[in-house]
Amino acid sequence: MKIIDEPQFGPMFRFNDANVYWSLYVLSDGKRMGRKRLAEEVGIGEGSMRRIIDTLKDWDFISIKQTGITITKAGQNFLEQMPMEPVDVFLPDSVIGDYQQGVIVRGCATKVNNGMEQRDAGIKVGATGCTTIVIRDGILMMPPDWNIDQNQPEIAKVIRQDYGLGPSDALIIGGGMTKASAIEAAITAALALFR
Repeated sequence: MKIIDEPQFGPMFRFNDANVYWSLYVLSDGKRMGRKRLAEEVGIGEGSMRRIIDTLKDWDFISIKQTGITITKAGQNFLEQMPMEPVDVFLPDSVIGDYQQGVIVRGCATKVNNGMEQRDAGIKVGATGCTTIVIRDGILMMPPDWNIDQNQPEIAKVIRQDYGLGPSDALIIGGGMTKASAIEAAITAALALFR
């Protein structure tokens, strides 16, 4: 899924769709935030954040006042319509990297083949790894054939109890050397499932 189109002329963006999505997600708690702090939360430069803010303002997804930036009802609606849900994850020995970020992608389990597409999407944006988990025939699997229920029952229990993964959902976990790179990897891989 594309959120924002790259310019046909001039310099390319130094940010991507994952950064745009995460900017809105960070604002979705309803609190006001300044541009500098938002850029830090998303892990991009202030110039890139300025461009994201301008675009989100043009779409009426955010409101900007002297006291800071807030998400609008239209921005909240956009997030709610996306079949994605970020979840805080830490599964030891399952994802490479010091930091992890999970995203549950609703209704996309059948689009996952062997998980390499998601891993590659994450690595292209600077992640150290990206793991995909689905339920196939009632079994928690890391495609193509790693049975988590059998081989890592303690991790399977955590996934089943804590993350609300349904039989048609995929859990994508991005791993990175920074929190921002793990977030960007997970969201980029999740958005790739909608193409």
